[in-house]
Amino acid sequence: MSLAGSMLHQFSLLEYVELFLRILAACFCGACIGFERTKRLKEAGIRTHIIVCCAAALTMIVSKYAFADLATPNGFLFGTHGTDPARLAAQIISGISFLGAGMIFRNGNSVRGLTTAAGIWATAGIGLAVGAGMYVIGAFATLIVAVIQFLMHRFILGADTMIIAKLSCAVQDQPAFDKALEAYVKEHKMQIITTKVTFLEDGTAHCDLMMRVNVDTTIADLTAFMNSVENVRAISCELGK
Repeated sequence: MSLAGSMLHQFSLLEYVELFLRILAACFCGACIGFERTKRLKEAGIRTHIIVCCAAALTMIVSKYAFADLATPNGFLFGTHGTDPARLAAQIISGISFLGAGMIFRNGNSVRGLTTAAGIWATAGIGLAVGAGMYVIGAFATLIVAVIQFLMHRFILGADTMIIAKLSCAVQDQPAFDKALEAYVKEHKMQIITTKVTFLEDGTAHCDLMMRVNVDTTIADLTAFMNSVENVRAISCELGK
């Protein structure tokens, strides 16, 4: 039997369906966990959890089933008795974690690169599957991760719809400003992360705010809001991912 034929017959059609369903079930579980996290506006949301769970399921499938052909060797393509192929695979998983960690950056309360790091780990799992001869499983997992990345970037949810905004202003009537800010945040479904108020000798209050705002919010929008509040002076705005 040719190499391609032997790989395609490594599992039956029903067994492939079973493995596909396991990956899909893992994606669903990851989505459930990620949905809860993204509702709380956490940085690691639905997309990150789906990819991590998908990669973990893929790695488990590779670890459990990819070396079944070693029990019935048929030439060098199928290995020999007494080998331990899973040992090297385990080192790949632990080693790729350091590469993924290098993709994560923190700037204040904002974290970037989580999805990229999860994608790198998923890619490592796909590489293990293909290296073990599980071409169909590897291709299916590749399709799942790619579609997830595309759809979740196109239809963003939860924390992915938010960016960090830093506001600074001097106000002479802090209670009125606080009331207006509370109404503005509630109306636009924003979230105040930190607030710092410093009172000057002349009675002016200097307010420093860090907020999560909608991704389509502009500096002009924030400036217009603060200008609409009476007795606001020395406005400063900054937006960043």
